[in-house]
Amino acid sequence: MTAVSLNIDSQSTATTAFLVGLLNTPSPTGYHVEAIAYTQAAFADLSVPGLELSLTKKGALVATWAGKSSDTPRGVTAHLDTLGLMVKEIKDNGRLKCTALGGGHWNAVEFEGVTIRTYSDKRYRGTVVLQNTSQHVNGDFEKIERKSDNMEVRIDAKTKSADETRALGIEIGDFVFLDPRVEVTDTGFIRSRHLDDKAAVANVYGALLALKDAGLQPAQTTTFLIANYEEVGHGGSAGLPIVLDELLTIDMGAVSEGQNSDEFSVSICAKDSSGPYHFDMNTKLRRIGDAFNIPYRMDIYPHYSSDGSAYWLAGGDARVGLIGPGIDASHGYERTHQESLDHTTHMLARYLLEE
Repeated sequence: MTAVSLNIDSQSTATTAFLVGLLNTPSPTGYHVEAIAYTQAAFADLSVPGLELSLTKKGALVATWAGKSSDTPRGVTAHLDTLGLMVKEIKDNGRLKCTALGGGHWNAVEFEGVTIRTYSDKRYRGTVVLQNTSQHVNGDFEKIERKSDNMEVRIDAKTKSADETRALGIEIGDFVFLDPRVEVTDTGFIRSRHLDDKAAVANVYGALLALKDAGLQPAQTTTFLIANYEEVGHGGSAGLPIVLDELLTIDMGAVSEGQNSDEFSVSICAKDSSGPYHFDMNTKLRRIGDAFNIPYRMDIYPHYSSDGSAYWLAGGDARVGLIGPGIDASHGYERTHQESLDHTTHMLARYLLEE
């Protein structure tokens, strides 16, 4: 193990500030331009020697960092696309029927504030509500299943018909951004929608900063893929070099009943719905945790897959592992703790230095 000094705590504030900015930048899967630009600019501002940035044709961000050696090149991937909505129908009452982007559930977004982005980039505020939403009128309010057929977006504009809504510039196919509602508490918790997987992008940012401040470079040439289509299953299927020895995926650890993950450690995923991750990678990650006193928890996620899975399904041949900060209430109003964010950054940085 590489016994060099890394002061992760000193980068913690900058990493969290980057995360807050990214969380406040909308990026529902399919709409990546703002968040990719934000991340590209932030990575460039780090002025990491030898770090080269580029964009794929799909719009993902690729950062390549030359290592001490390049005989067993590595990849690291995290995604910044999130759940969201898209306008499917403009209803006769002027409200919007939407289709979900990614694997979200309507119960998790009821009464959430949203921003509707038009083709010409006009933006209107609104709210996701159940149709016939007043509990003083709808006696079956509590019993009704929340689904796409009976949920709508109430627009904060004067409209009572489809024609009036279209006159605002709103049309089918427009993106609808869910409010993230970012909050960093004085007890160290970070609360927000879309910590999946923007917290992991912050881990990449923090690891780059930690190695740069220590005057270090990766042991092996490493390609970082900040993907933009993970939530629909193909983010990691393209954008990485054909020749890779290992791929480390950074994605959330799901915290819930029956799970081993928590909000204060690194989650190492041994298996998800696509099958087990590579034994050698899991062993290496556990050795790193043990050697550097990085708290980690092994876990299995039955309703989960990652860009590591997408990479393998697309024919990738590298060994794949998966770590991430523990996140409570996945695909809802999520929460993690600064400790989990910092420990995951530390494990990633140590992985990059591993000879």
